[in-house]
Amino acid sequence: EDTLGAFAVLVSENDGVNPIVRTDVIGRHTIGSGASPQAVMTAIVTNPLDRVGISLKDIDRFAPELQNPEITVPAGAGNVPEANYKMIAALGVKRGDLERKELLSFVAEHGMPGYAPTQGHIPSGVPFLGAGRDMILEGSIKNFMLIGKGSLFLARLTNLFDGISIVVEKNPGLEAEQVGGVSADEVRRLIAEAMRELAQTLA
Repeated sequence: EDTLGAFAVLVSENDGVNPIVRTDVIGRHTIGSGASPQAVMTAIVTNPLDRVGISLKDIDRFAPELQNPEITVPAGAGNVPEANYKMIAALGVKRGDLERKELLSFVAEHGMPGYAPTQGHIPSGVPFLGAGRDMILEGSIKNFMLIGKGSLFLARLTNLFDGISIVVEKNPGLEAEQVGGVSADEVRRLIAEAMRELAQTLA
């Protein structure tokens, strides 16, 4: 594979339009989580959703390792994205979120083909961020989960896995910030008036 991959993401103040990052739905793989594929997916996918009462079906798209299978299958690594989706769906069946007959349809409806270069963390979810944002803004989906997992460097050093996930969802729009029953804009206006009055007394 003759590809050099890189990415950058700008996370800024809520503008009331662009999708928001749910900081209360963050999954992380800890040392005590276990290293089996099931344990990793439980820690970074289902556990954070359980904390806020969201089911697997409530997430429109999952973006795990998105390696291009045209590269990984001939190399003997298999179809990595599909394997991840099947693991998530299997967890859903085990938890009762899905029926067994829904497993393949869940993969088709909540997954996507892999298309990213395979180096390091580049394929782990982030390549979908731009497309996912556009899909939310156009209304075709309401949310998605980015899943970053697996580090060859860490695994070689410690025999441990690493992983993290975040949920990005449609922006509900800005509401007036309330400060003790008064909007933030009103507070700013009152401060400005007080400063003008002070300046007049000093003149």
